[in-house]
Amino acid sequence: MILTRRKAMLSLATAASAVALTPRPDLFAAAIRTSGLDGALERHDEMINPYQRRFGRAQPVVAVLADNSGTELSDFVVPFGILSRSKSAKVIAVSLLPGTVPMRPALRLEMQQTTAQFDAGYREGADYVIVPAMMNETDPSLLAWIKAQAAKGSTIVSICNGAIVVANTGLMNGHRATAHWGTESLRLANYPDVRWEKNIRYVADGKIVSSSGISASIMISLALVEAIAGHERAAAVAREVGVAQWSSRHNSDSFQWRSGEKAKAGSMRDNHDAGELIGIPVAPGIDEVALALTAEAYTHSHRAHAVAMAEKTEPVLTLHGLLVIPENIVGRDPRPDRVLPSLNAGPSVLVLDKTLAEIEATYGREAAYSAARVMEYRYFSENKL
Repeated sequence: MILTRRKAMLSLATAASAVALTPRPDLFAAAIRTSGLDGALERHDEMINPYQRRFGRAQPVVAVLADNSGTELSDFVVPFGILSRSKSAKVIAVSLLPGTVPMRPALRLEMQQTTAQFDAGYREGADYVIVPAMMNETDPSLLAWIKAQAAKGSTIVSICNGAIVVANTGLMNGHRATAHWGTESLRLANYPDVRWEKNIRYVADGKIVSSSGISASIMISLALVEAIAGHERAAAVAREVGVAQWSSRHNSDSFQWRSGEKAKAGSMRDNHDAGELIGIPVAPGIDEVALALTAEAYTHSHRAHAVAMAEKTEPVLTLHGLLVIPENIVGRDPRPDRVLPSLNAGPSVLVLDKTLAEIEATYGREAAYSAARVMEYRYFSENKL
């Protein structure tokens, strides 16, 4: 999740309860079991309109947009990775400018095309534009590009607080929409013409589609696969990544601060470099979804900061074509406090459950709960401390 300044800094709870917490490893085991494939896939409540072929394209074109000043990591990578895995669309990572994009709260990536290059290659526009949470929510060039794509018939899909970016274009006015639980009051105050909803994973209102907080990127990505390629293909991809269902049903209120808790103010401008340095080895073909969820969880624990670790300085190509910029080079830089094992084994989404369990075992339940809360990860909201 990325939170930004408008006229003043928006405060958001990104840390766990200040009350004493008792470790509950049983909840992590339950989370892993719950998120596994232990039952039939459920039909979700919201349905994204089925894809209608345009311009004689064999597949829809999906532009996943990044802001060069900072873009939320999982908001961006999860849709890119899941849609690419589905092989049902041409998925392209784009940014306004060339060069490295700092992802928040961790890692650095290089996109595949600039928006100018994309426009030259796809003059009719994208079929879908995915808008993650971004550092600069009011960049005129960014907003103009999104509006231009919408004018060409693109479906605009916001992830988490990417909804604020889209709301700033005016495209959401009169539409139903949702976003991260932590910006609820800000959105209601600043965008009264948007029909904001809560307690829902994602909202599909014609060509305006939006999701709640960070982990909702998983569910909305599968819903997009279903809209493009049908339920069976979406179910197959869900099995591959370790997800049992992609329902829009959700309880965002459960993440709000409860009586007796003290919210610690935070934002994307927090110092995420605090705590232990966690090295995540990156090698060609690494699963970008597993990488993003792992780095995000560790860094949002506020007890560690994740960096990409490699043998060489050259960018590393992920499973589906993103470039990861190594930040810690073996033999050149000080060795991180901890180095994680390879992330390539097992379904990519289940890595998040495993990572949260590791965070709890290493840093305590409060640290794991902090990460899960910021990521709006439901299994921890449903198992109150």
